[in-house]
Amino acid sequence: MREINSDKMHPSVKKLLSYATSAEKVEREYDEYMASPNLKLYGEAAADEFFACIGIALLEEGNCEIQHIAVLPELLGKNIASGMIDAICQLYKPDQILAETDRQAVGFYSNYGFSIVSLGEKYPGVERFCCVYKVKF
Repeated sequence: MREINSDKMHPSVKKLLSYATSAEKVEREYDEYMASPNLKLYGEAAADEFFACIGIALLEEGNCEIQHIAVLPELLGKNIASGMIDAICQLYKPDQILAETDRQAVGFYSNYGFSIVSLGEKYPGVERFCCVYKVKF
């Protein structure tokens, strides 16, 4: 896993971020990662093409929050996303990792070991979930 910190967004990163946020927000989200020292974007790549990415916010008190996480659809189920969370745990040694997600991805977080709490219908017709992982070392 390597940090993504280029001023110009690689097309494969743009594609991945579009899976984790709306296509209209991709450029703005990427620019925020590049501008803020508290936001970090990492990716997994083969032959200079990214196939997975994870974006985190470094929070106070040694915690972090997953802002975006995406894997190419054809590679889902191969523990790539879990491996990226493992790498974040090793790199930053947070006490806990937070994430907010939708019903589609809540199973992934639950299987990893996150505690899940429904936030209810945060947007019309869309239930959101707060996910908290207590890191064990």
